[in-house]
Amino acid sequence: MITEFDTWGVHERQFWLRGSAPEKVVDFDAGSRMWNVYGHPEAARVLSNPKLFSSNMMRLMAAEIGADVEEAQAGELLYLDPPRHTRLRRLVNHAFTPKVLADLEPKIARLTHELLDEAAVTDRLELVSALAYPLPVIVIAELLGVPASDRDLFRKWAESLIPPTSDEDVSLVGRFEGQEQVTETTIQQRKEFGEYLAEYIEDRRRTPREDLLSGLVHAEVEGERLSDKEIATLADVLLLAGHVTTTMLLGNTILCLDAHRDEFARVRADRSRLPDVIEESLRYLPPFAVTSRVTTAEAEVGGVTIPPDQLVMVWLGAANRDPRVFDDPVAFRPGRDPNPHLTFSRGIHYCIGAGLARLEGRIALNILFDRFAEIATLPDEPPRFVRSSQMLNAHTVPLAVSA
Repeated sequence: MITEFDTWGVHERQFWLRGSAPEKVVDFDAGSRMWNVYGHPEAARVLSNPKLFSSNMMRLMAAEIGADVEEAQAGELLYLDPPRHTRLRRLVNHAFTPKVLADLEPKIARLTHELLDEAAVTDRLELVSALAYPLPVIVIAELLGVPASDRDLFRKWAESLIPPTSDEDVSLVGRFEGQEQVTETTIQQRKEFGEYLAEYIEDRRRTPREDLLSGLVHAEVEGERLSDKEIATLADVLLLAGHVTTTMLLGNTILCLDAHRDEFARVRADRSRLPDVIEESLRYLPPFAVTSRVTTAEAEVGGVTIPPDQLVMVWLGAANRDPRVFDDPVAFRPGRDPNPHLTFSRGIHYCIGAGLARLEGRIALNILFDRFAEIATLPDEPPRFVRSSQMLNAHTVPLAVSA
């Protein structure tokens, strides 16, 4: 059973995992020239005010590492502000309506059983490679209308959307230092994805189908059709929203339950508790621990004045453990009411794939509980995490299981 975060090899900047808290709810890091927001009310305010706290960081990055960055992000919802964000988001929201999600339930259950059958589990299961990664990839591929058999390619492209980090975590701590290579890699990966999608885009122009890719190809925004690059970039976002979040959610929920065996026993005995377990896991181990914004004008946050054109890091993981909002925040306590965690962000950039991640998590975990009477981490083979302050992403979660 994993009980110490240190044994997971998580990044030292994830101080909030170990129960420590910053001295201030907002501070300035002179080394990285970044403003950090740790408090929950302050983080919610930043995320809910796109006019003052813009998601368009491309202008800062372009000034420091080259103007090609903006071109590379054409159609990138994560870096757009209204009104264009509103119009493009409306297009992709169709992939995640309550009806679409309800129709996916039997398919997700079938795929979960098939993947576990394929894994030929005896007494050991590597959760990520066997289930947590392929399940959401197959689902989002089918929504888009591209072959799920290309899942390994999807994984490479999806991971290219997340800035790679080293022990120094240069992508955040070093601001944009060293980002030239990161940007070139991202551009190259997106070029490959665009080339891959090109034949499917052209096919949907000739013969539309009942899939999301057809909807994007034939949609109009401001009286114009989307370019192939915009379609590919939106598909990138869907790949990230519909895949990475679920992969992390499944792994992190199992790790939370493994570290709290009493809660594991309770949810096994009463499956109605599972949604509460998932929500608390999202608060406790958020897949993405930080997000960023840029001030468009002078802004006051938590009694601190931030000048315009400043990079603001919003620490979702720390905000989720703000004692002003969460009673006994370091405790894993399913059923918190309320539980206003910011894991899926807040406002116009609320995670598109949140509903799908919750659905896939609930179905997959129920099936795991049905198939295996015992599930536990291996003391001599702990999970491997990406060493990053930006996310809590387990590359591997080896489990001992028994029927």
